[in-house]
Formats: sequence, C-alpha cells, structure tokens
Amino acid sequence: MTEIAALLTDPAAWAALITLIVMEVVLGIDNLIFISILSNKLPEEHRSRVRRIGISLALIMRLALLSMIAWIVSLTAPVFAVMGNEFSWKDMILIAGGLFLVWKATKEIHHTVDPSPSDDLLEKDKADMVISNVGSAIFQIILLDLVFSIDSILTAVGMTDHLPIMVTAVLVAVTVMLLAADPLANFINKNPTVVMLALGFLLMIGMVLIAEGFGAHVPKGYIYAAMAFSAGVEVLNMWSRKASTKRESAQRLRAQANQAEARAKAAEADADASETRA
Repeated sequence: MTEIAALLTDPAAWAALITLIVMEVVLGIDNLIFISILSNKLPEEHRSRVRRIGISLALIMRLALLSMIAWIVSLTAPVFAVMGNEFSWKDMILIAGGLFLVWKATKEIHHTVDPSPSDDLLEKDKADMVISNVGSAIFQIILLDLVFSIDSILTAVGMTDHLPIMVTAVLVAVTVMLLAADPLANFINKNPTVVMLALGFLLMIGMVLIAEGFGAHVPKGYIYAAMAFSAGVEVLNMWSRKASTKRESAQRLRAQANQAEARAKAAEADADASETRA
C-alpha cells in the first residue's frame, strides 16, 4: 500500500502509466484485428461470445505473465546461435507466431478470393461443425494471445519497473479491447474490402514478428503509420463508394420520376384525344 500511495503522488509514475496505457492499447489492436476476423468466420450467435472469451484469455495471460516477470525477462537471454546469430526463447516465440499469422492471413485471403467451396473448419454455412468451429477459433486465439501477450509484457517491463503501473495499464488496455471488440468486428464484417485490408495488416504484422525474431528490429511507429495511412485511404474509398451509390440512387429516382411523368402525359394526351373523337 505504501508503494501504491507513493506512486499516486509521483508525476513520473502517472506519465509512465499514461504512456504505457497508450502503448498497450496500440499493441492490443493487432490482437483485436485477429480476434475480429476469426470470430466473424463463426455463426453469428457465437461471435460475440468467442470475442469475449478471446479477450478474457488475453487478460488472463497478461496478468499471469506479469506475475512471472523474472521468467519473462529471462526469455531474452540467448539459447543458441546459428551462423553468428543468437536466438532466445522470445525470438523463437516471435518467429513461430509470425509464421502462424502469415499462414493464417494467407489462408484467409485465399478463402476470400477463391469462389469454390472449401472444407475449412471455419466455414460459415456448416451448422453441424459449430462446436468444432468454436473450439478451433478459441485454440487459434489462444496461440496468438500468447505471442501478443509476451510482446505486451516485455514492452511494459521495458518502460517501467513498477508492477502496479503494469497491471493498471494492462487492465485499462484490455477494457478498451472489450469495448471496441464488437464495433470493430461488426465494421469489418459489414465492409468486405476492410476484411482484405485487415488481412493485409496481419500479413505485415506476421512478417514484422519474424523479422524481429531474427534480430531485425522494425520501429513500431513505421508499422502503425503505414496501417493508419492504409486505413485512411480505405475510409476515402468507402466515402467515394457511398457518394457514388447515393448519386446512382438519385439518378434512378429521377429516371423513374421522368418515366412516371411521361406516362402521365401520355395518358392525359390519350384522354384528350378520346374526348376530341367523342
């Protein structure tokens, strides 16, 4: 309690907390995109539940890893070397997670662009596979939760030495993920082009994880700037498509109105002609 009271009155601690919360939220976006895409492959009645299970597991993993900080830090110690390149457990976990992300994103992109049906366990229209679907989705979410959780905790350890600050930042970040999960997933589901963009993000994130596993550090600022730029371009495309749809609807309504007016004039002319003949 004394430590917490001291932190509450320490401006540096508050600055570290705010910075760490922002970092954890940003790192959580990657995790949330994967959960959203995967859950949208399930029948609608299971999506929200699977998203909440996935995010809850992310919270549990992060808190569990925080309780093992000494072990987490030891993951960065070299385990073996290949041709002069040293690899730690963290590196191997990042490489494995990156390969999984690349495989999963590539598979989903192929599934999206291939019109022929597949035997994917996450096929929406297979009602008899619902239980297996949910289990498969949760298992894949657990795997990626582990990778993202280790990355998140190592980031926290690198930014502060105070456990209460780490725990608070993780709790706030996961709360934001819970609040954003359904809106983000619904937005992705309603906009098919956003699905492809999100899968592209997953491919990029997977390659970044692999690169970092091999010791090539990629500044996160560049990655998120590229993602923000791509998202901005997609927003402009969506506005353009929406405006085009409105114009087409207005033109269609005007055409229908002109046709109705022409028919009315034709009917009036026929009526006048009938009266003249009479």
